[in-house]
This record gives sequence, C-alpha cells and structure tokens, in this order.
Amino acid sequence: MNKDLTVGEPEKVLWRFCLPLFGSIIFQQLYNIADSFVVGKFVGENALAAVGNSYEITLIFIAFAFGCNIGCSVIVSRLFGTKEYGEMKTAVYTSLIATGALCGLLMLFGILSCDWLLQLIHTPEEVLADSMIYLDIYVWGLPFLFFYNVCTGIFSALGDSKTPFVFLAISSLSNIAVDILFVKAFGMGVAGVAWATFLCQGVSCVLAVIFVLRRLAAIKSEQKAKAFSWLLLGRIAVIAIPSILQQSFISVGNIVLQSVINGFGASVMAGYSAAVKLNNLVITSLTTLGNGISNFTSQNIGAGKLYRVKQGFRAGVKIVWMVCIPFVLLYFLTGRYLVYLFMEDITGTAIDTGVEFLRIVSPFYFIISVKLVADGILRGSGLMGRFMISTFTDLILRVALAFALSVPFGSTGIWCAWPMGWILGATLSTLFYHNGPWKEAAVPADTSN
Repeated sequence: MNKDLTVGEPEKVLWRFCLPLFGSIIFQQLYNIADSFVVGKFVGENALAAVGNSYEITLIFIAFAFGCNIGCSVIVSRLFGTKEYGEMKTAVYTSLIATGALCGLLMLFGILSCDWLLQLIHTPEEVLADSMIYLDIYVWGLPFLFFYNVCTGIFSALGDSKTPFVFLAISSLSNIAVDILFVKAFGMGVAGVAWATFLCQGVSCVLAVIFVLRRLAAIKSEQKAKAFSWLLLGRIAVIAIPSILQQSFISVGNIVLQSVINGFGASVMAGYSAAVKLNNLVITSLTTLGNGISNFTSQNIGAGKLYRVKQGFRAGVKIVWMVCIPFVLLYFLTGRYLVYLFMEDITGTAIDTGVEFLRIVSPFYFIISVKLVADGILRGSGLMGRFMISTFTDLILRVALAFALSVPFGSTGIWCAWPMGWILGATLSTLFYHNGPWKEAAVPADTSN
C-alpha cells in the first residue's frame, strides 16, 4: 500500500513507516549472520574466518547496490510527493535498466578480480580456498542483490515499508533452513551457505520485481511513462553516485582494516568476524532507518513542506535511540554469549576478541545513530557534498587510527578507532543538518503538522 509521508504527525508517520524497515533489515542481516553461525558451528573456526574475510569484499558490491537503491528511492519519492506519476514510472524503469547494466559490469569485475582482492588483503593460506569459493558463488548472485535493492527503494519511496518486510522475513527464515540442510546434511561446507543465500535471495528478488511492476500498473498517470530517460538518469545519478562512492570508500576502508586484522591470525579474524556481524546488524539497521528518513525528507521537500524536515529529525533521533538502548545493553552485558553462538568453545582468543570489540564499540551506537539520521536528511534533500564530507572524514580517521593504534595496542587499538571516527563524523553531520535550507522554516499557523 502506497503512503503519503507529507501528512500526519511526523513522529507517528515515521514510526509506522520505519518499523517495518527495521524489521526488514533485521531479516536481511540474518542472511550473513546465518552463514557465519552455520559454518562456525558445523564446519570450524577457519570456515568462520573465511566467510568473515569474504564478507568485507562483498561489501564493495553491496555499496553499489545500496547506491542504486538510494538514487532511485530519493528521486521516485520526490516525484511521488509532487504527484508526477508518469515521470515517477519513467524513473523506476530507468533505474531498473541502468542497474542491470551496472550489475553486468560488476559481475565481470568480480569474476576477474576476487582472487586478486583476497591476496591483496593478505588472506591467510588456511582460509584462502574457502574465501574464494564463497566469493565465486556470491558474484553470480549479484543480479538478485541489485534488483532486490532497487525494488525495496521503490517500495520505500511509495511509502510502503511492509511489502519488503514480508519478502525478507520469508526469505531469511528459509535461508537459515537451507544453510543447515546444505552444510550439515549435505556436507557442502562454505559453498553450502553461499548457495543457500543465492537461492533464497533469488526468490525474494523475483517476487519483488513482480510486485513492483504490478504496483506501478495500478497507479494512474495522465502522461504515458517512457521506458528510459537520460534526464532522469542524471537526476538519479546525482544522488546515487555519491552514495556509491560513500559506501565504496567505507568498503575499501573495511578491506584495509581487514588486512590489518588478518595480520593477527585466524583466531582474531574469527572473533572479529563474529562480532562485526553483530555490530553490522545494528549499524545497518540504523542506516536503514536513516534511509526511511531520506524518503520522508524527499517527499516533504517535493510537497514544499520544509518545516516537517526539522520535525522529522527530532522524531528520527528519538526512534534510533530507542532502537539503540536494547542493543547496547545486550552487547555490553551479554556479548560473550552472543559471540559464542558462532563458536564451539566459550573460551579462547577468538571469543575474547569478539567480546572486547563489542564492549568498546557498542556504547557509541547513540553517537553514530544521530549521524545516520542527519545523513538521511542530507541525502533526502540532495545535499550530497556535505553528506560525503562527513562520511569520508569519519572513514579516513578510523582507518588512520586503526593503523596507528594497532602498533602499540594490538587489535584493541583497531577497535578503539571506531568510536573516534564516529564522534567526528556525527559532529560534522549534525552541524551540516542544522545549517540546511529548512533552518528558518516555521510551522504554518493553520496546521499542527
């Protein structure tokens, strides 16, 4: 069901819109968590390290899929807010075509260079073969990743966050069952979890595309939609390219960090792999809530209601902080038992590493969540230059500090780099938000919304 985000009390509107988005990303993260859980429990520590090592490279591809999602979503929501439905449909078709072309190029890149990337990050010999198997299968599933992400962006732009949630819930739960079947029953090892993800994500993608096309057909428009528009592609690219660059640089930064972590051996790699999956569950959830705020911002700017952007920021911060509270408590107080879910032994270097990472990083979720809300507004309003400055400053500082602090403090120094970068990035994003074009916007006297 399509929903107009430009009417109603902003906090209630965002709660209703963002909660299904939050549920969707929880199930999305179950894909990666399930992979690590199954190989860690049923194959071994080296297999867990291989999946975690490969995951950092898959983030490059996810960065491009994320950029396609955001670029399409912001422009489609803007056109939906202005009720230009013919142009909106053209933007959707243009996004799907451009995404297909980009995905083809990235598949070629992945097929030719994954082995080189694994060597570049100093992947230990004992996990190299499994890492390569996982990545080979993953690359062939990229069309499912890309088209599914674009479809979820379209649903969100139309104010519908429930349909993607249903798809992901079914697909993620199926993925867990197929993971266990392929690994435990069929003995397929790391390849088993990769094929399980391929199959289940493929089903989600096909269903999402079908539902998007049906949803568009049900929206009546005065003008006939074109199959492709270079003009709209340019507008989409203005949002998508900075988002892709942002996420790509984050991915490259994570790969650089992974290369530093790899120097501490397979046990530290395994502990980090488990803990970072738990960490990514939170960060990706908060990022997705920020994306929802982007859609809210874009629709309201399209409708000329700048005053609602400030209301959306306050409501967004309240929502993300309420999400952070249980995660911080859970990770800080019971981190050992959560990391143990991925391990066979509750003692040892691997599990100690994971616990230390969570205890250092988790209290700062309140800081990074404010940054992601502000980033969502900057992105939804098209202020991509400010958005990129904040993100790159955070990333560069984190990577530089990880290198510097790993020498005197070992892996502990690497984990400490996370909150330092987050604090600076959050400061910049918040300052940029407060100086946005909505700064002087006042609530009209004839409405409480």
